[in-house]
Amino acid sequence: MSELDELVETGAPQRVGSFRFFLDGHHWEWSDTVAAMHGYTPGQVTPTTELLLSHKHPDDKMAVTVVLERATRHGEPISSKHRILDTRGRVHHLIVVGDRMLDEHGQVAGTSGFYIDVTQLVEQDVNESVNEVVAELEKSRAVIEQAKGMLMFAYGICADRAFDILTWHSQQTNTKLRTVAERLVAAVATATLLPDEVRARFDHLLLTTHRTDG
Repeated sequence: MSELDELVETGAPQRVGSFRFFLDGHHWEWSDTVAAMHGYTPGQVTPTTELLLSHKHPDDKMAVTVVLERATRHGEPISSKHRILDTRGRVHHLIVVGDRMLDEHGQVAGTSGFYIDVTQLVEQDVNESVNEVVAELEKSRAVIEQAKGMLMFAYGICADRAFDILTWHSQQTNTKLRTVAERLVAAVATATLLPDEVRARFDHLLLTTHRTDG
């Protein structure tokens, strides 16, 4: 059993379907699942080359047209990853694979194969990528805020001026802002910058923040 056959048997019906194209008469057959991918109920329409092309995403239509032309003229194998728009305008990401279909005499009679709807996987990959970017941005923002706080404390300046200093240093040294912040935070963490009496005063301020009398 081929990998695609296994997909048909084990995959959800909404995600995997089959098709056949016959050179004799140039007619198509598709499974109910493939019809549903395009937004049709079983038997609602008869698939044709023109109908299939009308559903292709505009950005993919030219490339798919070439593939279908080879299949419909010469019964050549099909291998394509492209998008379609169903009858409601929803985008589906598809993998379409087909091989030559032979008659009882061993002559090419057409093409048969499978549609695999990978929309969910594509959307999942996109969501994961977005989440990764957001996570990275959060990390960058956190370390930059740390560095800003250090500059505010050291120089007695506001947050905007502290950010200006980080940005200036980043531009002057052609170093990413996050890298500048990370290195400053790491350097300060390993250095002893405050005299003992200053630390003691800071300790007192920290421990008395709940009081209103200082």
